[in-house]
Amino acid sequence: MTNEQTDNLFTLIKSLSPSEKRQFSLYVGRIGVNSDSKFLNLFKVMAREKKYDEKVILANTKISKQQLSNIKAHLYKQILISLRLNPAHQSIPVFIREQLDFASILYRKGLYKQSLKLLDKVKATALHYEEKSALYEILEWEKIIESQYITRSIQNRAETLIRETEDLIYLNVIANKLSNLSLGLYGIYLKRGYARTEKEAMEIKNYFQDKMPDFEFSRLGFREKLWLYKSHLWFNFISQDFLACYRYSKKWIELFNENPHLIRIHPILYLKGNHYLLESLFYLNHVKVFEKVLVDLETTLKDPKIPDDDNTAALSFIYLYSNKLNLRFMKGEFSGGEILVEKILKRIKKFETRIDAHHIMVFYYKIASLYFGDGNNKKCIEFLGKIINNNTLEMREDLMCFSRILNLVAHYEAGLDYHLEHLIKSTYKFLIRMNDLHEVQKEMIKFLRNLPEISPLDIKDEFRKLHATLKQYEDHPFERRAFLYLDIISWLESKIEEHPIADVIESKYKVLSR
Repeated sequence: MTNEQTDNLFTLIKSLSPSEKRQFSLYVGRIGVNSDSKFLNLFKVMAREKKYDEKVILANTKISKQQLSNIKAHLYKQILISLRLNPAHQSIPVFIREQLDFASILYRKGLYKQSLKLLDKVKATALHYEEKSALYEILEWEKIIESQYITRSIQNRAETLIRETEDLIYLNVIANKLSNLSLGLYGIYLKRGYARTEKEAMEIKNYFQDKMPDFEFSRLGFREKLWLYKSHLWFNFISQDFLACYRYSKKWIELFNENPHLIRIHPILYLKGNHYLLESLFYLNHVKVFEKVLVDLETTLKDPKIPDDDNTAALSFIYLYSNKLNLRFMKGEFSGGEILVEKILKRIKKFETRIDAHHIMVFYYKIASLYFGDGNNKKCIEFLGKIINNNTLEMREDLMCFSRILNLVAHYEAGLDYHLEHLIKSTYKFLIRMNDLHEVQKEMIKFLRNLPEISPLDIKDEFRKLHATLKQYEDHPFERRAFLYLDIISWLESKIEEHPIADVIESKYKVLSR
């Protein structure tokens, strides 16, 4: 069993591209004495191994078991330094940090004017790119130097620095409060999903209003507005106000369009804005607009201003392919999805160290739903099993609940009736434990529980009754969330009309697109 540090080193080495490996060898080799060093030999051995094996390492290096821990730590640090020097990893934030380090060195050499000149230049860069955390540090350095060495270069220098610092403190306080609010709401969404009751909706509203800071909108910059829009977006997602989600995701993207130079600096935030716009359109069922935004997103991912790095690649995969699945759901295109599923599973494996387990489970649910729509219920059950049987993961309770509901329906459709009674009992217990038993779920479980007693001649009438009962909840503020996970209404209509569910959804799509 490897410890976390060992895993981190091995994962870091395996993440290196061929050019990064070459640069590391050149970086280490710049000093002749390193050419046969133990940490370089360790790097070579770990780079060629497919899995970490301490015995192999000790057998192929001159490193003793006692030395291994220290040499691994040294190697980890040297790799990071090499990556830091790689032009591919140069960025505005890194450049600003480097210039701050240079200014600090000049200050300690007593070269105050040179240090101030450098700080003045990098301050303009930090302002332009909204790097306000670094900007605060720059101002603090300027105040330290000015308090020790009077330059007399600018009149009212002290007053200017005081005013700039006070303005920045105001914005940093607002940004911190808004970022805390946004993160808090996101945490609630990951734990609970959508608001399930009026009480929960009121709790979320009170939380949102209590944590929202007072501010003057005209004083806000890019960063503060971005956190503001993100906070509103998460609040409205949890409250299921998808029209408001659409508006704030649009504001998010427009903010970047007004500041295009910041797309390269914050590509992930820009892509996230597009993703949330697509999510909003999906829940609003605006198919044509969704399709256009999805095409635009795919085009954007090929734009040179979006960095081609591992982090962007992993998150781009999540945003692009989850929405490709959503488009199929909207249009009722359930058949022929095997190639798309295969691509998704390959990329999940490729990015498994960079994608959190929650997003993987969401993919499994969407894949299960795709197979359910295609009538491949055994495959649907297989992917739902990956979610239901995952006991080590804390994820959205609502996703866990609806995985079990869909699992019941898929077992019924697959003719696996001998499992149904046991599954109904376990699902019912789970929903009660999660405090997630709502009217739609109650009606579904009651229907499935009574199925064995219903005559085949009467089954269609029972489907009609359930359809009429559930239809009244379709626009209910808290019951409608059931239909966001599983289109039960379309499934019932497919049973009543004796058509595949894909045909029912496709016909609805055609009516909407006229």
